[in-house]
Amino acid sequence: MEKPHGKKALKAYENTDFLDSPDARLIRILSEMVEPGHRFRKERIRDSVVFFGSARTLPPKVAIVNLKAAKKEGDPQKIAKAEVDIEMAHYYGEAAELARMVTKWSIDNRYGYYICSGGGPGIMEAANRGASEVEGGRSIGLNISLPFEQFPNAYISKELNFEFNYFFIRKFWFTYLAKAIVVFPGGFGTFDEFFEIITLIQTEKTSKVLPIILFGSKFWSEVVNFDALVKYGVISQSDLDLFKIVDTAQDAFDFLTEELDRLRKLFPLYHPH
Repeated sequence: MEKPHGKKALKAYENTDFLDSPDARLIRILSEMVEPGHRFRKERIRDSVVFFGSARTLPPKVAIVNLKAAKKEGDPQKIAKAEVDIEMAHYYGEAAELARMVTKWSIDNRYGYYICSGGGPGIMEAANRGASEVEGGRSIGLNISLPFEQFPNAYISKELNFEFNYFFIRKFWFTYLAKAIVVFPGGFGTFDEFFEIITLIQTEKTSKVLPIILFGSKFWSEVVNFDALVKYGVISQSDLDLFKIVDTAQDAFDFLTEELDRLRKLFPLYHPH
């Protein structure tokens, strides 16, 4: 007479209680490190142009509606806030236009550069939106799970929509594929991303030659006194050559395409067609 079989236990990698536990943190970290690479190889993506910027920047049409509503209500504080939002909304439009131009240029020349954003709203949405407006345009969204739920924007290509738990791995994937970076006005997150990458370049912890653009001279001159950093000797004058400040999508596009063309000739294996 056969003995009755017991029920099979879950394999460790099928045990969600274990995978969600502190003991499995390393496994979760490794998963976020390995899975995006698997997907990028499957989609044959090797090169990106990364857009950083505020999640709070509104589309121009939304900002205009909000200003009209604030004026109708008559609250001076709300009007002042809405007027600032109108000014900042300009960057949404410029980000979308630049992403559109770069995507079309890449497709027309069969270069394989993909717009990559942080996947959320604001400037991130604008970047993915601009890329989606080009026929055949695809773009990457590296979203991050936050307590207040940053949801991915609707313009990310479905197969290139990523969700991260760990900021440092998300930054790795921003940097790993990047062939150029454009930094629009933003807050703590944008500053963190920009200064970490510029530090990696300054200290030669990355061998990449990365064209970096700071978009919006008015904003950057007010919020960061780069000349004072040189004056007090905490950075070198030559460090200011690690980035370029521009004010229009056309100027950014001209600089990016010229630099990417130059780098592709210098490093043909690193920038394949």
